[in-house]
Formats: sequence, structure tokens, C-alpha cells
Amino acid sequence: MLVGFVFSDESGRKLRPAVVISSAPSHRARPAVVVAAVTSNARRRLPGDHSVADWKGAGLLFPSVVTGVLRTITRSMIDQRLGSLAKADLDALDRELRRALGL
Repeated sequence: MLVGFVFSDESGRKLRPAVVISSAPSHRARPAVVVAAVTSNARRRLPGDHSVADWKGAGLLFPSVVTGVLRTITRSMIDQRLGSLAKADLDALDRELRRALGL
């Protein structure tokens, strides 16, 4: 999906891909979703980041990394759906986020 992410210093906003990481039960109970930002800067890897193996299958245009940068957004902020991550990529992202968050 494409989501407008505000820069951390609030100097601007960029439309970028994101992955929904919140669950269906959460979506039924809350009007918001939790997303992780996606970047095409595949050289930089930080804690919580996962390099997407099947980036083409996920609807991404370039080799990409799902980052540990998380944000809560309202559903109305979702601009467009691109695709979905393969199960192997979702499982790896889950492990990276758990490690980064100490869960």
C-alpha cells in the first residue's frame, strides 16, 4: 500500500510503500492500522529491518527493505494497495520486528 509518511523532523511528507503489521482483530476493534515503512535504500539495514526477497511479487518496483519505522495511521490515509509480502518475507519481518522491539 502507499501511505503518506511525515519525516521524523516534520519538515515534509513522502508517499511511500508500507506493510500493515497490525492484526485483523485489532482492525475490527480500532479505526487505525499499524504499518512499517518500506524503502528502496536496500544497502542500509538497521535493527528491525528486513530485505524483501520477493519484492516483485509484493508489487514493489525496486529491491526494498521493510524498515523498523512503525506508524499508526487511519484507514483513510491508505492511498492504494500494491500487493502483499510472501509468507517467507512476513515470517522474517516478524522475527526482525520482535528482535528490535525486545518481544
